[in-house]
Amino acid sequence: MRVFYTLVITQTFSLIGSRMTSTAIGLRVFAETGNAAPLLLVAFFNELPAMLGNSFAGVLVDRWDRKRVLVLSDTGQAVGSLLLMLSFASGSFQLWHLYSIALMNGIFSMFQGPAKDAAITTLVPVQHRERANALQGMTFTLAGVVAPPLAGLLYGLVRLPGIVLIDLLTFAAAVLVVSRLHIPRPAQTEEGRASSGGFWRELAGGFRYLSGRRALLGLVLYFTALNFLLNGSLELAIPYIMTITGSETVTGVVLAMNSLGGLVGGAVLAFWGGTRPRIHTVMPAMLIVGVMFVVHGSTRAPLVLAVSIFLLIGTLQSWAIFTSILQVKTPPDMQGRVFAMVGQLGYLASTSSFLLIGPLVDEVLEPRAAVKGDGIGLLLVVTGIIILVMTTLVYALPGIRHLERDLPDYTATN
Repeated sequence: MRVFYTLVITQTFSLIGSRMTSTAIGLRVFAETGNAAPLLLVAFFNELPAMLGNSFAGVLVDRWDRKRVLVLSDTGQAVGSLLLMLSFASGSFQLWHLYSIALMNGIFSMFQGPAKDAAITTLVPVQHRERANALQGMTFTLAGVVAPPLAGLLYGLVRLPGIVLIDLLTFAAAVLVVSRLHIPRPAQTEEGRASSGGFWRELAGGFRYLSGRRALLGLVLYFTALNFLLNGSLELAIPYIMTITGSETVTGVVLAMNSLGGLVGGAVLAFWGGTRPRIHTVMPAMLIVGVMFVVHGSTRAPLVLAVSIFLLIGTLQSWAIFTSILQVKTPPDMQGRVFAMVGQLGYLASTSSFLLIGPLVDEVLEPRAAVKGDGIGLLLVVTGIIILVMTTLVYALPGIRHLERDLPDYTATN
């Protein structure tokens, strides 16, 4: 657990540095171009490698030492930050530099997620797994709370090159610390041995493992569908709240409750640890998420907006339980492949959601709404109803409810 906590702390500082850089880049690029499209392209190029090749990265994560994968990932992203700093400092910056570095960083970060999730299995005893995953999930929320105001404060003092330098230093610190940690390699299991061999055989092994366990595959597909429903809808928070309240102050307060809900929900799960079986925590939580979507989309009262988004995002932190189930039910020496495949499905779902939700709102729902904001509200309500119906149907399946009883647990030995 000491090694895990050290890893989480260093990765948190590194993530804060990265989020500071992305905020500062947004300020600089928007100030120079006056367009939002370049920022969306940065996000696109950053996620493109994982969307296309996450499963391939998972094979290599299982083949390689996971500590070295984490060091390589941080080092590669540090090089990207260094190149970006040199581009700005030299006065030769062009947008294609930013897109290229975003693509480069996306390639390296593609390896980081599966390696980190798989490393938790060998570092954290099974009875603390939910707390560990909740803590790791909290790092993203914490970075989202700390990084933007810190970047805004420092931007006027050190400008973009200075903030990128801070990011570079956090990467260097993460590389130095992680290189000194001991992250055990899992022993080969019977399932891992059966799928070993050439690259393509190992890649197919992850698909075969899930397809041979229908209940686990069903749970993965259910969370992929949730990814599609949640991502596009949650990205509408700013235009929805701003449209129906007409106040930047109220919008800021509601968005703050969003981040606070994530921190509180993650903290509650980290201290509580959830139920046994785990499925009886995560599925009721998703029902609450569905209800909060309906409430959030059907009100115009600022207090109700704030409370509903707080509960929605807070309850959504139970997503960490899904990660715990995968860690327990997947052979440790195959987790890189399985987590990478699940992650790739998530990226495909979220990207599709972003592409579809925007035109649906701008060209169909809002133009036909009697009152501005009602189109987005209708989308949120329908999203909540779909989540409620889908979760109820999936939770009613005996294979899902008894998944933890029927599938064997795997203990990481090394």
